[in-house]
Amino acid sequence: MRIDAVDIQNFRKLKSIRISFSNETTLFVGANNSGKTSAMLALGHFLVDSHRFTTNDFTLSNWTTINGIGAQLEKNPNPEDSQKVSLASWIPVLPSLDLWLAVSQDEIHYVRQILPTLDWAGGLLGVRLRYEPQQLDKLYQEYLAATKVAAQTKRARTENHKDGPRLNVTLWPENMRSFLDRKLGTHFILRTYLLDPQKKDQKVNETLKPQDLPDETECIEGNPLKALIRVNEIEAQRGFGATGASEDESGEDHKFTREGHKLSEQLRQYYSRHLDPSDSPEPADLDALEAIETSQKKFDERLESGFASALKELESLNYPGVTDPKLKIATRIRPMEGLNHSGAVQFEVVPEDGKEIVVPLRLPEEYNGLGYQNLISMVFKLMSFRDAWMRVGKAARITAEDAPEKNLIPPLHLVLIEEPEAHLHAQVQQVFLRQAYEVLRKHPDLKEKQNLQTQLVVSTHSSHVAHEAQFSALRYFRRLPPARDCCVPTSVVVNLSQVFGPNDETEKFVTRYLRATHCDLFFADAAILVEGPAERILVPHFIRTGFKDLNRCYVTLLEINGSHAHRLRQLIEHLGLTTLVITDIDSAESTGHHKATPAKKGAGLLTGNATLKEWHPKKSLLDELLDFPSNDKVKTYSNPSFSIRVAYQTPVKVSFKGKEEIALATTFEDSLVFENLELFKKLVGEGMTTKFKEAVNLSPDIQTLEQALFEILRDGDKAEFALELLISEKRNVLPNGAAEETDAALENLKTPFYIQEGLTWLQSQLVTKKVELIASVAVAAPKLETAK
Repeated sequence: MRIDAVDIQNFRKLKSIRISFSNETTLFVGANNSGKTSAMLALGHFLVDSHRFTTNDFTLSNWTTINGIGAQLEKNPNPEDSQKVSLASWIPVLPSLDLWLAVSQDEIHYVRQILPTLDWAGGLLGVRLRYEPQQLDKLYQEYLAATKVAAQTKRARTENHKDGPRLNVTLWPENMRSFLDRKLGTHFILRTYLLDPQKKDQKVNETLKPQDLPDETECIEGNPLKALIRVNEIEAQRGFGATGASEDESGEDHKFTREGHKLSEQLRQYYSRHLDPSDSPEPADLDALEAIETSQKKFDERLESGFASALKELESLNYPGVTDPKLKIATRIRPMEGLNHSGAVQFEVVPEDGKEIVVPLRLPEEYNGLGYQNLISMVFKLMSFRDAWMRVGKAARITAEDAPEKNLIPPLHLVLIEEPEAHLHAQVQQVFLRQAYEVLRKHPDLKEKQNLQTQLVVSTHSSHVAHEAQFSALRYFRRLPPARDCCVPTSVVVNLSQVFGPNDETEKFVTRYLRATHCDLFFADAAILVEGPAERILVPHFIRTGFKDLNRCYVTLLEINGSHAHRLRQLIEHLGLTTLVITDIDSAESTGHHKATPAKKGAGLLTGNATLKEWHPKKSLLDELLDFPSNDKVKTYSNPSFSIRVAYQTPVKVSFKGKEEIALATTFEDSLVFENLELFKKLVGEGMTTKFKEAVNLSPDIQTLEQALFEILRDGDKAEFALELLISEKRNVLPNGAAEETDAALENLKTPFYIQEGLTWLQSQLVTKKVELIASVAVAAPKLETAK
């Protein structure tokens, strides 16, 4: 048994999404505020503890509908109105989670409560968990009573103050949202409904649509998932160094993750559940208990002799008298108390091999680095989750009073981890993700066996964690702008296992590329694909100096050769990530070979760039590309918030040797020279920098310069050239010729026009998205309660 997928509706910014689960590890990735945390919280709210729900967990745009229900109720409070007590108007806005399980026929004894038909023969089973009003009539009665009291109070105030106008004071409840802010837990409950597996993938206009339940659908009594799934969580805010909450005595294992921040507290909880010899002792525990009793007896004897003189002095005050009870001092030593102190966990400094240490060097746990505390804490929790699920040690002792179904170990263990990368070094992040699933399966009854399944779900902001996961395990959360029927931004989840076909060579290339670059493509607001190392080094400088708004955004810059940029097309289009492709026009002969002389217009040349030929604008003739309108270099998609743009070299007008000329560059480097001729005349440097300087100063015309630059770039080191520009100086001759002064060349470097155009477009796209987001949040923000 395993979770195949979950559909989440109306929970925070997750208006309606599907998350497919991998068999083992599923990784949630995406930019900030894309919905990853909302998805993790939804799993916790629905599968662990529904008491966590608050009104803030309802999708903001749905409060217009809910408040409308309250307003309509105030207009027509007639209890005989049949529509008043119908749940139909609530259903479209209620938070819900559809859980789809893949179950084999031999597991039917686990799922008998959720079988859709008696002839079910294995496959998918689905249930809907919906957070809904428990009794609508009571909810409405209490709401109307509260609004009536508020109205009466306002009328009384008006009648008592007829001497002038008064400010309009807002009284609770202003609307249904205001009422539920206080009363949600009183009137709402989580209920479970059966789903039809045949309707799991039904679509409307090519969009997945959660199936509708008939009005007469009855909920399932009790919690049918309790014996099926064990859920444990490790939350993002682990609060190292802070004192945890009081020790959990309820035996509810999910609370283990939300309390006990320090490792010593976790150890105490683990000990009490699995190791305490005083709890249902076994033969192996008797030696330990005997040792405890012997110690207690000897300690009591020492206390009695130690307090003898004090007690004798007390008798001089005539206590105890003849009828008074006699004072007796005794101890009670409990194994648990041995761990109940701040120094229970320490870190020992281990000496080098072969050296003896007389006095151990130890420090309390809070003196160890936060990264190691986090790593140890998470691994220890995973071990605890596994052992509690498999009932290791004392957890295996089932008392006679327990219900018979508790003897069945749930066949599925779901573990949720939020942001494991906190405080961890990059390499440790990778190691943790590799080892986490193995820790959860390290038990003789698990290993490779299939009857008990473990599924791990991790949300992360770390490209290092994402780097370690299989490409098919990634689920990308993409932000969507507000739709016409929704005034707030929402999210959609992209299953990256479906981006490429089976055994696709492009997938192999992309996977290897992302693993080689530690790519943070999955966490960025936008991407810039560049041709080579020179652009990778200098484009960030252009952004810092000329594009302040763009510099504030999270933009990832990837260096990928122009002949391979198009291979990222499927991934970028599935991600819906706004992308600028800065590439070279690469002139070539009609045979396809690169031209041995500089590019010229009207010579029947082609482009050798696969991106321009296969992605956008899908043109091969050099002349067509050079004349292509700037606005048409943007490729739009059905998603209005997503587009890509290509930027490549075009003819530029330059002033050279006193003449106005048209120069045509075919690479980033000669574009820099043509648009910074005065700078390169005075540039101080080595290698290609010196050669460019000589070419600019010695060439009689632009055609000669084009040829000279072409020859230099054939064998030049472009990365070295870009690095030289970062440290180069421009030499200026003073008017009297007596001395020279220098200043940094980079401060005077002009951005090539084609890159300037591209960056301007990208900045405008991100600024527009930001404005739309701010405007939508302002519209959707609920009013604050000003008076009660």
